[in-house]
Amino acid sequence: MQKIECVVIPYQPTALQQRFHDTPADEVLFGGAAGGGKTTAVVADAIFKCLAHTGIHAYIFRRTYVELEDVLIPAARQLIPEGTGKYIAKDHCIVFNNGSEIRFRQCFNAADVYKYQGAEINMLYIDELTHFQKQIYDYLKTRLRANTALAVVPKVRCTSNPGGVGHAWVKKRFIDGIDAFSLREETVASETLGRQKTHTIQYIPASVLDNPHIGEDYVFELEKKPDILRKALLSGDWNTFSGQAFPEWADSISGYADGVFSHVISPFEIPAGWKVYRSFDFGYAKPFSVLWWALDFDDTVYLVHEWYGASDADVGLKLTAGEIADGILNREKELFPERTITGPADPSIWDCSRGKSVAAQLDQAGVFFYPADNARFAGKMQFHYRLRFDHNGRAKCYVFSTCAAFIRTFPALVLDKQNPEDVDTRCEDHAYDAARYFLMSIPAKLRKPAHHTPVFNPLKTTHRASGGFMNV
Repeated sequence: MQKIECVVIPYQPTALQQRFHDTPADEVLFGGAAGGGKTTAVVADAIFKCLAHTGIHAYIFRRTYVELEDVLIPAARQLIPEGTGKYIAKDHCIVFNNGSEIRFRQCFNAADVYKYQGAEINMLYIDELTHFQKQIYDYLKTRLRANTALAVVPKVRCTSNPGGVGHAWVKKRFIDGIDAFSLREETVASETLGRQKTHTIQYIPASVLDNPHIGEDYVFELEKKPDILRKALLSGDWNTFSGQAFPEWADSISGYADGVFSHVISPFEIPAGWKVYRSFDFGYAKPFSVLWWALDFDDTVYLVHEWYGASDADVGLKLTAGEIADGILNREKELFPERTITGPADPSIWDCSRGKSVAAQLDQAGVFFYPADNARFAGKMQFHYRLRFDHNGRAKCYVFSTCAAFIRTFPALVLDKQNPEDVDTRCEDHAYDAARYFLMSIPAKLRKPAHHTPVFNPLKTTHRASGGFMNV
């Protein structure tokens, strides 16, 4: 094979693109906003690696071949130095003279990952990562390896804008709890080898303002977009984005004390006269969600506690119905003594076609539910009704700030492109489903009585419980 010594690539990286190429991190997410040069950086980086190493395989993924053929492949072909390699259309592959290859591949859904079961991926690139479910990402990383003779260290390089079915898990892995540009370290242990190593993760934000190769007209065009779309594409705002299922959602720390223009609030003592309910979405390989609710005298609901059965984003604990029942009873004994609690659950848990149903097993353990109304459109509309702020900035649905899983996953839900009146079920929607079951069991009262009598409102008092909530 020919060894390529020195070539000139027709590419002048921006400062942030160069940072993307130079970073030693094991996993990198590049981008955030539109126009930051993400696509060019990905294909250029793959070309760099293939020219620098003999016989390696770099894989670049998008959901469909149409996206690859429209965007990434043309960008890559423009950057191939003359005489170093050629693009083979039937294989969606660039083959270099030194035996290295860039393979452009699609992965439309989770089942597609098994097409790559035998692949040896030396460098993994994923464009628009939030378009992918986490199990796809996790599986593709298992194909990341390299023979020591190749002298290449396998890495993961991704790009994305906010939004998409994978928004929640991508934000959790690359954005939350880590400063931009810094390296977050996680310890990876191997029982087989009997040792551990440090794995690094990095987020490199970039916007059109960081890209001198794009003219001002593009910025003006982004400025004309609706507020939500403008924040996502121009500013790379991961808290609001186009296609968000519930753009009404507000999490403002300034409203934690009084609930004004914030759906997230600080925990408070639950009055003895309020009713407490429980709702449940079952999962085994996927997470389950148990939510506890309080209903005041004015038809306002409060999500006061949660148990999210997940070992990772969208990965379940694989607990049996009996183990879930024990967990529920133990929590209610501590949190809600002297109360008898029930509520709605996913109707599918009453299925007994494969033996004793999950509902029957829960009943046997002393945890009781009733079948929820699973109407998806009506359930989604209940959220819209209750999340709407009135002229005083008050809503009919609040969430305690301690309910971290709901707060993480709910605002990341996106609309189904095939059915824009529903949430895309590929999202991490387990807490949403559990909440939807409850809201359908107590439909919002859309008309207020003619003579409204003021009632006790804990959000208008100064007494708050610290670190959680109490029963009174």
